[in-house]
Amino acid sequence: MANVLDGKLLAAKIKEDLKLRVGKLREQGITPGLGTVLVGSDPGSVKYVQGKHRDCAEVGIESIEVNLPETATEEQILEQVRQLNTDENCLSYIVQLPLPKGVDQNLVLESILPEKDADGLHPFNLGSLTLNVADVLDRPVPCTPYGIIKLIEHYLGQGYLNGKHVVVLGRGVTVGRSIPLLLTRKDVNATVTLTHTGTKNIEQICLSADVIVAAVGQPHFVQPSWIKPGCILLDVGVSRGSDGKIKGDIDPLAREVGAWYSPNPGGVGPMTRAMLLENVVRIAESKVRKS
Repeated sequence: MANVLDGKLLAAKIKEDLKLRVGKLREQGITPGLGTVLVGSDPGSVKYVQGKHRDCAEVGIESIEVNLPETATEEQILEQVRQLNTDENCLSYIVQLPLPKGVDQNLVLESILPEKDADGLHPFNLGSLTLNVADVLDRPVPCTPYGIIKLIEHYLGQGYLNGKHVVVLGRGVTVGRSIPLLLTRKDVNATVTLTHTGTKNIEQICLSADVIVAAVGQPHFVQPSWIKPGCILLDVGVSRGSDGKIKGDIDPLAREVGAWYSPNPGGVGPMTRAMLLENVVRIAESKVRKS
């Protein structure tokens, strides 16, 4: 059986460090804050946003909650974004995805001020990450990809991913399209194959992987026969079976082949939330440096 990449344990350690940094910011007159815009009442999104605000309270970050009904129009959502852009008490915020059908998600994300983009998904921040191969990361970074890399490096050592072949399944913005940008930076130095619904021979591609990041949202999509011995398994996608229980993208039997795996839930999810807090604190720290 593979070893566990325990995201809950590492996230708790990260939050302890963030508490100290938040305390120093408060001493300098800066109060880190996170705003959230939640549209509708999707159970997963509601639970996730509630968890974010509990995390904020743990480390001393202020919270601003904006909740809109499922029937909210695109203009009503954009108006909330404009208000948070101009709110001096809100240093950073997110718009919880996905948004209801008919709302231009890209337009909403583009309307967030890049310097307040706690999710690191604004086109300007993603573009900066694309251009930044070697320099220190000084802008918000996509939370889930950053959390995945931190999880691996904590348990397997800094530099573990150097030269490794990472196969990413899924091309969504939050993981699939953004994680290759971080993995191929010189300080990580991995080689990435990005796969999706149009990829042929995906089983053979996975068999060549040192690390698999599965983010497709299909229960138990990755089969044990796709895994080479010693592979590291990052189970990102979340879906629910007919019994209502959360299921990951990787078949649990694959753990008998891999060397390490992230449980789902309890692996990547807590790290995503921890990296969101990291972004919030870094945004506040940048305000201190500029003042």
